[in-house]
Amino acid sequence: MVARDWLLHSMELVRNHPTFVVLGDSAAFGTGDEIQEGKFRGWAGFLSEAFHDGCDYINLSRPGAKSSEVVSIQLPKALSLSPDICAVIVGGNDLLRNGFDPIELYKNLKNTCQNLQNIGSEIIMVELHDPNQLLRLPKLMQRILSRRVNAVNAVYQKVAAEFEIITIKTRSIASVHDKNNWHIDRMHPGPKGHFLLARQVAHQLRQRGWAVAMPYQLTLVQKSKAEKIRWLLRNGTPWFFKRSIDLLPAALILMLFELIKITTEVINPQKKNGELKFLAKLENENLKLKNAS
Repeated sequence: MVARDWLLHSMELVRNHPTFVVLGDSAAFGTGDEIQEGKFRGWAGFLSEAFHDGCDYINLSRPGAKSSEVVSIQLPKALSLSPDICAVIVGGNDLLRNGFDPIELYKNLKNTCQNLQNIGSEIIMVELHDPNQLLRLPKLMQRILSRRVNAVNAVYQKVAAEFEIITIKTRSIASVHDKNNWHIDRMHPGPKGHFLLARQVAHQLRQRGWAVAMPYQLTLVQKSKAEKIRWLLRNGTPWFFKRSIDLLPAALILMLFELIKITTEVINPQKKNGELKFLAKLENENLKLKNAS
């Protein structure tokens, strides 16, 4: 690098001590990386400690939050803080609910990002991993879950194409589906997974001129087998039954649609590229936006 380029590069790295705000659900909150009882660190916690001159770190996320809560409740609080950097991590709870609508998710994320961009915030988003790599589910449910996860990621990609957003493509991270990187519930990153994600985000921020180091120190809080079982009984089992009751009616209908779809594809192979209603809606919306532009 010649002297002039080095000087320009050094001048770019003056974005020190930013206000870093996090919006979203449990993945943003840090679930899976509990460092003390009731205290969670997560990838955002790792990242907040990596800025050269520190940062003002405010995490407004909440486990269980959907995109509607992010745009109506969390976003106004974030805007009042004028964040230099804002992470928006949501969608997992939307897809697990009865009545999941990717168009609503798209509108909520677009609204959120538009408002943040209007005040000059650097926006960070993280695509979903492939849960079927970690969970043992019936093949029919795997197809449905995969379709919904892909729909959420398609929404993320569409929003990222419309705004200048740092987007972490989780599935592209080496060994991301190694079980050692995941919490016991296999739905949230564990400490190693959060650490891995923090390094990915830090790398992207550095490329955009933020004075941030690469998180390099991972301290693990080892839990005994008995502690893990107690966690499942206290948190995992109630969560599973709650989501099952909420999702079961839709899951049964979707499985019926999926069986019809499989049968139709066998009879008429030309129908093989057809999608379920919620993905078809997303494709139609994408087409309208493409034609409008």
